[in-house]
This record gives sequence, C-alpha cells and structure tokens, in this order.
Amino acid sequence: MVLSRLKPQSEKKLTKQICKVVLDHFEKQYIKELGESWIAVRDILTSPTCWQYAVLLNRFNYPFQLEKDLQVKRYHTLFQGYFPYYPKSLMCYVSRIPERIPSDKYQIGKIKGYYLLNAASLLPVLALELQNGERVLDMCAAPGGKSIALLQCAYPGYFHCNEYDNLRSRWLKRTLESFIPQPMTNIIKVTELDGRQIGHIHPEMFDKILVDAPCSNDRSWLISSDTQIASYRLNQRKKLPIIQIKLLRSAIKALRPGGSLVYSTCTLSKAENSDISVPTAANLYFAGVFRGEPSRYSGKTQNRTLKITNYHDYT
Repeated sequence: MVLSRLKPQSEKKLTKQICKVVLDHFEKQYIKELGESWIAVRDILTSPTCWQYAVLLNRFNYPFQLEKDLQVKRYHTLFQGYFPYYPKSLMCYVSRIPERIPSDKYQIGKIKGYYLLNAASLLPVLALELQNGERVLDMCAAPGGKSIALLQCAYPGYFHCNEYDNLRSRWLKRTLESFIPQPMTNIIKVTELDGRQIGHIHPEMFDKILVDAPCSNDRSWLISSDTQIASYRLNQRKKLPIIQIKLLRSAIKALRPGGSLVYSTCTLSKAENSDISVPTAANLYFAGVFRGEPSRYSGKTQNRTLKITNYHDYT
C-alpha cells in the first residue's frame, strides 16, 4: 500500500508554538467581531494537532493506488453534495480524524500525483464555477494551490496566473511545473504584474477572476517564532485593506460583462473581508452593474458571523 510508507505527520511531535503577541491581538479584535464564535475558532487555531489538510488528487497524473489506500483508511471526498456545482474531475479527500501525510516529492520528468492544501481553500475555487474554454485570472496566485485546484475543475481557454512578489512568483512557477503537463502550459501565462494595474492593462478581458488577496493570514501569523516580526506585521495590518480594495477594483475592471469574480482571504478580519467586498458591491449595485445574492449551498445559507465570500455576476 502506498500509505504504508507515508507515516502520518500527526504521529510526530509538533513543535509549533503560538505567538502570544499575535494571540493577544486576535483575542481583543475577534471577541468583538465574532462574539462566542471566536472561542471555538481560537481552540482550533491554537491546536496544531487539529489542523487538517485535504489531499487533492491531480487528474493529470492520477494516483489510483493512493486513492484506494485513502478509501481503505476511511478518507472521504470533500464537499460533494453540498454545492450546486461540483466538477466530477475534482477529487479531494480528507480524513475523518486529524491526520496528515507528507507532500508528494518532486521527481525529475514526472508530475506530482497529489497536492496537500487546507480544505477551506477549495471554497473560493468552487464558488468561481469554472467552465471549459473560459478566460481566467488568478490575480494573487502564489503559492499555486488554488491555481492547481482550478485546473482540476475545467480546461480554461486561457489561464493567467499572476504574482507580484518575485520570490513567490518563482514558487508559483515551480508549483505549476510540478503538477501540470507540458501541453497544458500553452494556455497558462505566469506574470509578475502589480495586480492593482491589471484592470487598466487588460480591461474586460476575463470571464472568471479569483482575487485571493494578500492578508493577515491568521494561522500563519499565530505561529510566528519571531515576536519582532509579529509586532511589525500587526502594525502593518491596517495598510492591507487599502491594498485589497485596490486589487478588487482592478479585478472588476478586468472582468468582462457577465463574468464572475470571487474575493477571498485567509483571515477572519472584518476589515479585510466584508468591509472590502460589501461597500464595493453596494457601489456597483447603485451604479447598475451588480447582480448577485447571498450564497446558498444545499439549502443552507452562509453563516452571518463567519462568512464565505459571495460570488457575484457583473453585467
């Protein structure tokens, strides 16, 4: 069995430590914004053994034996049945108990068979409802997990993966090269453009746009080992919404009439989520170019406190 040599990392001693400076900051902010919901969220964020990674199978080098082994270990497919749109080609498994397997190792001349990612990362990918032949922009694409997931959903006619930061852009390129076969690279373009300018450079060009904006990544910040870096990040946090709203406005300009845009972050911060998306959508609504409604999945509406970002059509 493949998994017999993939020792779960949950069996190893986890040495991650929670940064008290960041946790204290989050305590003050999120108890106000989230109320009692913050208590449950905090318990997960501060318990590394509870962190769960999903196993996204790569359809371009499908790991059939691994899939069988996952099923034997009672892994189950993720989100199927909960979304009105769920591509059959997207196969992602998660364990019923906290468990992790090592990432797939790179081998020269062979693309990887699976990708490990936070299960919640698939939500904005699914919300985009990508279809074959569409022109797609992943505006802030590094490290590449959502780009890989999008390519599991459909075959876009053109896929523009952008990452402004040079080091992260190189990381993005390595990820794509590790998971995507050479023939597919003909439809993929990787750039290092300033996302705030893409709307001016490519107006009304894309059918679907994902803005997975740079944010105060709660979990990553919580395990900062350097308190000085953590303090610096917290001081710079107030600048992020300014960047995020410029990215969102740029993306709207790059979206063709009738296209769809998804804005997402990896933070619970109200200032970086609803304070960005709601006013922007409201302005578009009053301008007569917005059309959309709160997301509903399998008869359920979004939680009013912990929101899954709506997806919208712009006409």
